[in-house]
Formats: sequence, structure tokens, C-alpha cells
Amino acid sequence: MSNPQRPAQRRKSLAQQTVTKEDFESMLLDSFVDNDAAEGTVVRGKVVAIEKDLAIIDVGLKTEGRVPLKEFGQAGRDGTITIGSDVEVYVDRVENAMGEAVLSREKARREESWVKLEEKYNANERVEGTIFNQVKGGFTVDLEGAVAFLPRSQVDIRPIRDIAPLMNVPQPFQILKMDKRRGNIVVSRRAILEESRAEQRSEIVQQLEEGQVVDGVVKNITDYGAFVDLGGIDGLLHVTDIAWRRVNHPSEVLTIGETIKVQIVRINHESHRISLGMKQLQADPWEGIEAKYPIGAKFSGRVTNITDYGAFVELEPGIEGLIHVSEMSWTKKNVHPGKIVSTSQEVDVVVLEVDPDKRRISLGLKQTLQNPWEAFAEKNPVGATIEGEVKNKTEFGLFIGLEGDVDGMVHLSDLDWQKSGEVALDDYNRGDIVKAKVLDVDVEKERISLGIKQLAADDLAESSAAAGGEAGGLRKNAVVTTEVIDVNEGGIEVRIADSEVTSFIRRADLSRDRNDQRPERFSKGEKVDARVTQYDRKTGRIQLSIKALEIAEEREAVANFGSSDSGASLGDILGAALKGRDEK
Repeated sequence: MSNPQRPAQRRKSLAQQTVTKEDFESMLLDSFVDNDAAEGTVVRGKVVAIEKDLAIIDVGLKTEGRVPLKEFGQAGRDGTITIGSDVEVYVDRVENAMGEAVLSREKARREESWVKLEEKYNANERVEGTIFNQVKGGFTVDLEGAVAFLPRSQVDIRPIRDIAPLMNVPQPFQILKMDKRRGNIVVSRRAILEESRAEQRSEIVQQLEEGQVVDGVVKNITDYGAFVDLGGIDGLLHVTDIAWRRVNHPSEVLTIGETIKVQIVRINHESHRISLGMKQLQADPWEGIEAKYPIGAKFSGRVTNITDYGAFVELEPGIEGLIHVSEMSWTKKNVHPGKIVSTSQEVDVVVLEVDPDKRRISLGLKQTLQNPWEAFAEKNPVGATIEGEVKNKTEFGLFIGLEGDVDGMVHLSDLDWQKSGEVALDDYNRGDIVKAKVLDVDVEKERISLGIKQLAADDLAESSAAAGGEAGGLRKNAVVTTEVIDVNEGGIEVRIADSEVTSFIRRADLSRDRNDQRPERFSKGEKVDARVTQYDRKTGRIQLSIKALEIAEEREAVANFGSSDSGASLGDILGAALKGRDEK
């Protein structure tokens, strides 16, 4: 017989089996979720066994993992890690191919360090670390499990050659940069040293005062000065503050390691910069300088420096004067000072100017010698005959080298009585030895005027004698008729009628009207009247001016034929004057 309850019981049993399967799936999914959450995190586990150099750790993931004892550092080596010890490890993977969890104590320590380091980095606090290896561009530093990079430039304030004393020694560092995604940490030891140094400098600066005299040790020498250690802080002793005299380089006076006495000239409390001076401890040689070096007095000195614009001469330690290039030679104008004097040469100079406020003394070298133009004038008065070499030939005359290294000029109009200036100029070449007569010496303008034609037969004197000498036609203010024999940009060359006497009328003397002062309006062979403005019987020199003639005629016309007060115009007056002259 069949049991009527058996189908119902069978249905109930199937339902119970169905529930049990759903619960198992749910539990399995939950375990997967837990396992996913565990990977990449630090978890606490328990040491369940120790096999040789491995610790078997149960982290509650239904499987165990193996961690080398060396990853526990000193604790693993001295046996303090025992069965039952609680440790924190990093879960790389929940299960590998062998069904074991992949765990790491080092990564756990690194994760712990990152959290602590980030807190200190955000708070700008120092961290403790140890330099343990050298890599390209710097060193690696162990920061309690995390590895950081120390650039070579951040090791010390100044470059150091031997890093060995700093290796494997715990010391403070400053974190400059952190990038957890890339696992990069950059640290600096230099920042710690600079901060400590700044604190020390601040304390020392507070104890110093401007004007105070202190002892210091020369620490470094540069082209512009020396750095002096004042006991924890450096001060700059500029090259200009070493001595009152000129110091070209600090090494001339100072040596590294030397102890010197200096005065604090200036202190910048914000930047902690200190300026020092040595010369301030000595008497200022510029005091009473005007009485010591009066203008016009002659002194001896030593050339200390030569520049393009002159030479500096030391008159005494701390006192230098400048010989400007224009005061070096009477005759050498465009020559570099180095071709006249040399460094360390002893020279005689004359004081030209003293400025105590600007601490400047102007000196003259040429003033110690006689002015060569004065010497020439004393030896060769106007009318004297000299001999010299043709140094240069220009469009307006010849330059003749004379005694005393000076030059004299023979103008075109003073070359020949009969030939035009340009034609006569072709008869001379550079190097020719010629004789000439001294016509004029201007010492202030440093000019000597010479004449060659004046040495020949003096046609001018004959013409003057024929005209009655000074009372005749050739005398100052006389009016003469001339013939144009040459025209150039500077004026016209003319010959006085009925003689061989020539003269040059300058452009400015061609007319009283500026618009008519054009040489090109005259032509060769044209007859023109001119007024004698200068006649020197001794030198035979004559100067003519058309402008002077026009001015004299206008004055005469106004005097003889009326004035502006009478109502007559200038044109009327000149018309009447010209008519009267023509009739006369």
C-alpha cells in the first residue's frame, strides 16, 4: 500500500534543498566580495607556523600566505617573530596558482610610511631618513620603508665631493614632492641646512651693529671682493673697500684662511647681507686734498692703469688722478694712451683740477713740457724763413713738418705769385723738402701759417711801390680791380690787375648777401672789384673782400646822399651813389 504522505514529504525535502543552494550562492558571492576588497590593502594576520626562513600567516581569507622572515627586518632575524605573533601585511593577491595568498610585509610597511609621510608633507614637517644608495643624478633615501630620491643638488648648501660620511646615517630631510600614483618622493637635505643656517644667521645678525669692528677669516676670494666668515655668517668685503689705493684683484692683498680686522659698513636685516670694509679703519687720504695738491703744482707719480680715455696716476697710496688723453701730448692727438705711457712708469704731472666731493683729480702730462707752438714762435718770428718736409697734400694746401713735431700749412693762395693754387699744388709731393716764410703763428689755436711764394721775387712790393706804397693803391681799405683766375667751393682766386699778385677771396667774403655767396656765380676771366682788408708788407700777404667793399659803399652812399630819416629808400640812395660813381 502506498503512503499518502510520501509525495508531500518529498516536496518539502526538495524545497529545503532549494533554499540551501541559494544560501550557498549568496555566501559564495559574499566571499568573493570580501576577497576583492582585501586585495591591495593592509590587513592584520597571525603567524601560524615558521618554516626555515618563511613565516606562514593566516589573514582570514580561507587560505594562508608565506612571507620571508627578512621582510620583518631585525624582528625577523632575532627570532621575535614567533607562532601566534600578530603582524600587518599587504595583500597582493588572495590566491595564486598554488592556492596561497600572496602577502608582503615590506609593502605593508611602505603603505604605513606613505600615510605618515603624507601627513608630514601636508604639515610641512621634517622626516627622518637614511641615505643608502647612489643612483644617476643623486641618491636613494629610506624613509621608514618608503624609498625617496635625493637630487645631488639638494645634498648640501655647497657641492660636496665625498658623500661617504653621510651614507647610512639617520638624519632629517624635507619632502619637496610626493606622487603616490607613480610612487615618487623627492626629498632635500639642503633645505634643512639652509633653515638651520638662517636661524643661526638671524641670531648672529642681531648681535652685530653698523660701525662695529670685528675679526673675520677670509673664506673665499672672487674678482669683485672676498667673503669673510664672522663666526657663522659671511660678510662681503668689496674690492673697493679693501684699501684707499687701487686694488685690481683682492688676491693682491688677501689670502684664504687669513684672519683680518674689518668694520661692518652696512647690515640688511631682511636678507642678512653684511657689507664689510678694511679701508674704513685707516685715515682718509682725501681729507685736505686741495691744500695738499694745489692747481698748477707739479708732482711725480706712478701709472697704475691705462684706459682708452686716459691713464690713472697714483700720487700717493689712496690718491689717484686721471690724465685725460687730450692732456697727454701737445702733438699726438688721436693716439691710444698706451703708446705714450706704460703701466708702472714714473711720470711728472701737473695738477689741473681737484674735486674733493667727487674724489677726482685731473692731471696733465703735456703741461710739464713747453708748448711747441710757443717754442716755435719764439725761435721763428713772423717773417722768418724755415725748412721742412711736405707731410701731407690736401685740396686746400700743403702741411709742412716743422721742428718740435708741429706742422705748418701753406694755403693754395700762398704757393705761387703767377700760377693758380691748384696748378701750383701739382708741383709738390709728399716727402719734398721745401722752404717757406712764417706768415702767422696762433698759439691758442695751434696753427702756423706759411707762405712759399713770399720767398720769390716780391711782385706785390713792386706793385705797391709803383702805386705809391702805403699811400698808393695797395694799402688797407684800398679798392682794387682783379681778374678771376680760378673758382672752387671755398671761394675764388684772383689776380690784381696790371700785376702778378694773386689772392684768395673766401666764400664768406664774396657778398654781403648770403644768397650771393656762391663761387659758381663767378667765371674765369671775369673782372671784379674788391677791398683790401689786410696787407702785410713784411710777409707780402694780402687779403681781399667783395663783401667789405659793398658794405663800405653802402655806408658812403648813406652819408653822402641821404638817410632813412629823410624819406629816401635804400634803393634810391644806392642808385644815386652808383650813378655818381659811374660819372666820376
